[in-house]
Amino acid sequence: MEPDKKKGIAASIKNFFQSGFMKIQTNIMETMGLGKVATISALILIALVTVLIVFLFVRSAPPKTIIMTSGDDNSMFYKIAGKYAKVLARNGVKLKIIKSEGSLENLQRLSNPSYRVDVGFVQAGLAKDKKIEKLVSLGSVAYEPLFVFYRGTKPVELLSQFKGKKLAIGPDGSGTNYLATALLSMNGIEQGELTELREMDDEEAAQDLLAGKVDAVFFMADSASSGIMRKLLHEPGIHLVNFTQADAYTRRVGYLNKLVLPKGAIDFGKNVPDQDIHLIAPSVELIARDDLHPALSDLLLEAAKEIHGRATLFQGRGEFPVPLEHEFRISDDATRYYKSGKSFLYRYFPFWMASLINRILVVFLPIVLILIPGMRVIPAIYQWGTKMRIYRWYRQLLALEQNIIARMDANKQKELLARLDQIEQAVNNMKVPASFADQFYVLRGHVGFVRARLLERGAAN
Repeated sequence: MEPDKKKGIAASIKNFFQSGFMKIQTNIMETMGLGKVATISALILIALVTVLIVFLFVRSAPPKTIIMTSGDDNSMFYKIAGKYAKVLARNGVKLKIIKSEGSLENLQRLSNPSYRVDVGFVQAGLAKDKKIEKLVSLGSVAYEPLFVFYRGTKPVELLSQFKGKKLAIGPDGSGTNYLATALLSMNGIEQGELTELREMDDEEAAQDLLAGKVDAVFFMADSASSGIMRKLLHEPGIHLVNFTQADAYTRRVGYLNKLVLPKGAIDFGKNVPDQDIHLIAPSVELIARDDLHPALSDLLLEAAKEIHGRATLFQGRGEFPVPLEHEFRISDDATRYYKSGKSFLYRYFPFWMASLINRILVVFLPIVLILIPGMRVIPAIYQWGTKMRIYRWYRQLLALEQNIIARMDANKQKELLARLDQIEQAVNNMKVPASFADQFYVLRGHVGFVRARLLERGAAN
């Protein structure tokens, strides 16, 4: 395109917008009785409010992607995260799953502001001495039982019986490692002397137990696969610790729960296990950062209800999710959800439509309700100011007229006429909107009336 033609198009566009702006300005001035400055100020205010509305509308949109920190490939956490992804996908939200070593790493990621993650599964009891002020819980979603397998013929019901043994307590940074260390310490078992605490992953720990290289292993579902545990439950000579002190543990440690693995629950035909096994288990919480969008909070809880609400070996139907508060406070959005469920819009409309309507109500409605009264106040203030300017000259006219006396010399008349000329010049220089034209011309007429009366009184003398 030629330069001259480009300049011509640019000039045409410029003229179009200028003429449009002038038309809008003129219409507002004539309709609302505003002056040029007040009209431009009102237009600037409207433009700023419009920009603010657009900004808030865009910013208030729920993200289309949620980042979840879960567990490693074979863990329960990773498999459950995949179920969340499917549920969220039905509502047009993508779940990005990041693998981890388990609960402790999940908590470290969530509490680190520089790490990009929104939610994650965290085993209860890990938050001691951690910075969790910016984290909230959406509720407990499951039990996470501790399985302690050992080799031998003599039954083990007390952890203190493992003193002087070789124990695999899970990899460093895992929830298994944290809980195993805490429980062993409560039983007077520490690293050193004859006791050897080995930090290793579940696959290696299971192989070492089968090979007789360790005496016992600690497993939890956030890291150990169900396949490994089933294999050990069926292995001759390998047994599962029956926590006969489970009630005492739950009384002493607030985040622990007592569970029972019923006799024959793993294999009816082979009667595995061959007796009721008492277990202890922390709950698993769905932890999020406190800036999680309310719509996404509801969506995650809907998914949790669908995924965790079914009956399993260790829980009844509808037992989870539940707002049990341990170290983390339950978020306000989660508290509302547990009390009344999804909001009206999300209950009857698709997620994207409900989100759109909700944003319109939250962003547009309050601003419009403020803007409309505000736009009414501006003309009222301007009109009041214009009336005060007109009344000002009426006050001076009244004061001048009161000085017109029956007998008045030429000097007095000349002085009053000079003052009247000043008033008339000031009135003629006034700029008022068309809506005040009648009052303006009446004022000018009254100036003429006072002049005629002054001249008449002077002629009479």
